[in-house]
Amino acid sequence: MQDELIAEYLRKGSWKKAVITTHHKPDSDALGSSLGLYHFLKAHVAEVQVITPTDYPDFLNWMPGNDHVMIYEGNEAACNNIVHDSDVVFCLDFNTLSRINELGEVVRAARAVKVLIDHHQEPEGFEDLAIWTTATSSTCELVYGFISRQFGKESVSIESAACLYSGILTDTGNFRHNNTRAETHRTVADLIELGANIAHIHEQLYDNFREERLRLIGYTLAERMEILEDCRTALITLSKEDLERFQVQTGDTEGLVNYGLSIQGIRLAVLIIDRSKLVKMSFRSKGGFSVNDFARKHFQGGGHYNAAGGQSSETFEAAVARFKEVIRYYRDELNEL
Repeated sequence: MQDELIAEYLRKGSWKKAVITTHHKPDSDALGSSLGLYHFLKAHVAEVQVITPTDYPDFLNWMPGNDHVMIYEGNEAACNNIVHDSDVVFCLDFNTLSRINELGEVVRAARAVKVLIDHHQEPEGFEDLAIWTTATSSTCELVYGFISRQFGKESVSIESAACLYSGILTDTGNFRHNNTRAETHRTVADLIELGANIAHIHEQLYDNFREERLRLIGYTLAERMEILEDCRTALITLSKEDLERFQVQTGDTEGLVNYGLSIQGIRLAVLIIDRSKLVKMSFRSKGGFSVNDFARKHFQGGGHYNAAGGQSSETFEAAVARFKEVIRYYRDELNEL
């Protein structure tokens, strides 16, 4: 990690215009780390702009700084100009420029210094400077670590603390995943001391859903989940018709894949969704089955060892059929776990 060099640039005021961006359809860690860094950078950079490639769930709109986020889709010309004129682009919670869609090539072509802050496996290598490791819970934890080490934890505002806590909370699965370390809890303790209102944050993230989302969950578990017993796999599939029936909005399917993994004896949970342009996939596993490797090999994806995403340009039906075919080759491995 290159903490000290990045901090030196900030202390010297070398960067006058900064852009912060994150992956498409940002989750709590993506948006939380972006806004957490945004509040800190305002003290060191004259102009700071957060740009997300796409929209994000309504239940993240509570985060301090949300009103200052620009969405690239629909604002391409303005965003392109901002990136073109920037001195530095902070790339948070993604490790390949394809994860920010059309914005990726704009960032690649920019003269700005590219700074990667991320915890996903096998980064592409587009960055000039990096704060990168897989040995941490979240990008939010990385952002906090950088600020506290180089500038002192008193440099983290109450606004930053709230944003950073939210990303750590969700990316650790409420502190139950094996990416939760002792250092993670020390970070969280600091953020609470710095003013993060954990009851308010939890309410905004988990008790703030539309009625249609809860009905979608019920329907999905009752009608759209299939257990592949010989592969110890729970498979959920959602068609375009399903999404239309429940008026699915951004964020409504977040967390659905985890229900499958909660079933006794299941070692792999998969969610396959027909998103019209592409078929999107989420993979979650227990123990020694690497969904990162599986997604990279078969479905143009990747992520973490036990949590990854993928996609297919096939039809929805063909993508589901191919998954069912491919997973059979891993039957013995899944049954040995």
